[in-house]
Amino acid sequence: MPNRNRVKLKGKLKTYLRVFTYLGILLILVNIAVFTVNFTAGLILLAFTGLYFIAVLYLNLYNKPIIMNELVSFATEYGQIQKKLLRELDLAHAVLDDTGKVVWSNQAFERITHVERGYKKSISALFPSITVDKFPEGFEENSYKLEYENGYYTVKLKRISLHEMAVNSDIIDAQDYEGSLIALYLFDDTALNLAIQEVDNQSLAAGLIYLDNYEEALDSVEEVRRSLLTALIDRKINKYVASCNGIAKKLEKDKYFVVMPKKSCEMLKEQRFDILEDVKTVNIGNEMAVTLSIGIGLDGLSYAQNYEFARNAIDLALGRGGDQAVIKSADSISYYGGKSQQMEKSTRVKARVKAHALKEIISGKDTVIVMGHRMGDVDSFGSSVGIYRIAQTLERKCHIVLNDVTTSMQPLVDLFKNNPDYEDDMIISNQQAIDLAGPNTVLVVVDVNKPSITECPELLRICKTIVVLDHHRQGTEVIENATLSYVEPYASSACEMVSEILQYIGENVKIRNEEADSLYSGMIVDTNNFMNKTGVRTFEAAAFLRRSGADVTRVRKLFREEAIDYKAKADVVSQAEVYRGKYAISVLKNDEVQSPTIVGAQAANELLNIKGVRASFICTEYQNQVYVSARSIDEVNVQVIMEKLGGGGHISSAGCQLEGMDAQSAIQVVKDTLDKMIEEGELE
Repeated sequence: MPNRNRVKLKGKLKTYLRVFTYLGILLILVNIAVFTVNFTAGLILLAFTGLYFIAVLYLNLYNKPIIMNELVSFATEYGQIQKKLLRELDLAHAVLDDTGKVVWSNQAFERITHVERGYKKSISALFPSITVDKFPEGFEENSYKLEYENGYYTVKLKRISLHEMAVNSDIIDAQDYEGSLIALYLFDDTALNLAIQEVDNQSLAAGLIYLDNYEEALDSVEEVRRSLLTALIDRKINKYVASCNGIAKKLEKDKYFVVMPKKSCEMLKEQRFDILEDVKTVNIGNEMAVTLSIGIGLDGLSYAQNYEFARNAIDLALGRGGDQAVIKSADSISYYGGKSQQMEKSTRVKARVKAHALKEIISGKDTVIVMGHRMGDVDSFGSSVGIYRIAQTLERKCHIVLNDVTTSMQPLVDLFKNNPDYEDDMIISNQQAIDLAGPNTVLVVVDVNKPSITECPELLRICKTIVVLDHHRQGTEVIENATLSYVEPYASSACEMVSEILQYIGENVKIRNEEADSLYSGMIVDTNNFMNKTGVRTFEAAAFLRRSGADVTRVRKLFREEAIDYKAKADVVSQAEVYRGKYAISVLKNDEVQSPTIVGAQAANELLNIKGVRASFICTEYQNQVYVSARSIDEVNVQVIMEKLGGGGHISSAGCQLEGMDAQSAIQVVKDTLDKMIEEGELE
């Protein structure tokens, strides 16, 4: 009690308690004034003033200690109340030192993290993503998203300086002390995230479903049953969409517009769009199975954008050969299906239309520049030569961009270099092409539709008029803003496509023997001597080239191998491992081979001759990269496998390039990819 009596008041409370004394002084002054007016009244007021001061003195002597006692009690208990409130606060809160060690935590924090009171370990032991480098540098607040167990949280970190506390301490001298604590708050966003997710799941996705071969399938069934075939297909599609809580509306005889909740798309992904296979079972005597292409757009800023995504997705699905589903969002594209070979179109109307369009484009320009893909092969060079002949026929200057010449291409290139019938600048380098390119230049890209792997990507930015002729399935990366795009995945080679176009350019086209041999060579290589992807139109194109002067014996001599290449290929085949009993995998190790990627591709074709092998993969180390050549006959879509590794190609012929690893590591990557696809049901 003596200690409490020595406590002095200050501030507004001190003023409030002294106001009675001030009023007493005022009362004395009033009393003096009254005495000057009336002595009797002054005496009466003086008596009252005396009683007033007695009352004030009594209150000061009796009540002030009681008030001081209560104030001191409140002050001592306030810290405990505050501490209890912080302990029981529903907001999870903890205090960390500079090293991230937990100094103090409240009950809400302990309930979430399942730790006991007095936990003194590092916060990183509870939340591995919250490390010391995540702490705020100054006294601003850092915020991070965190997923812990089954909850979602926002973590806020704030630095609290201990300098002022240390300076005012009575037990330590810390004038230069700059220590601090970190206040950590956990805001539970689980309910909010679930609500947002539910709203997102119920947002609508737009879709388009096209029948790839509607006309051909109807033509293969007798007329009286055609309406039944259409009805059965229509029923399957409507039933499938209805099972996803969606609506399908028929736009045309072979096109449907679909609307469904986004959540249903996840279910379709899990089922891997089994409608693609289910619709093929519709058979009422039709010789040709019906196939579908599906394009779905989601996660757009509006429903109109979702529909635009769906249109882009269906274009991709059709451009890749049909019989597959493509899901496109603002930042990703996913592919499903695509296991069957696209049916070859029997009509060449499209080739004629594209040929006339190409003729008009080239005729309107002064110069033509042709380029294929990087590390050019026989098909890209042969088709480039075909475009060169078209440009010459239309009396336009033409140049072929070619930098590195592989051993397999060298015999073909030698047919034109130092040949008096051809200009010295027929074949040029990247820099020469960039110097020649201008507003009156048309750029023709052959045998590739992926801009990053073209011979000279810079030309795509310089040239305003671009023509794309390719037979590879389109992927996520495509050449945009092409004036004319002719991409036909069913074609065996770019040389086949150019050979067809040559027939519609005009009657005055005179193909020289060297050019015919080059085009024929491209078809030979890409079809593996007419054994892969060979249709009626392939042989028609070959017959046209044969009539134009292509010589089979001459071409065969061009492709005779060096002994070292033949031995390297034989070594690759002999060392091959048959993984999971179906996939042949090997490495090309011979460093003396001049064009190892070509030999690797040839070895991949050879491995398909082994019984039971569904697909083959050859890994070749070349120019600080690993080139993977993948081949199959009909049971495995190697294009989808290579797309998982950043590559692409055809359903039966594809490849990719892997950086930052050796061949053995690449083999493991291929095996891991196969395992994952088998586990997910994409492969058997």
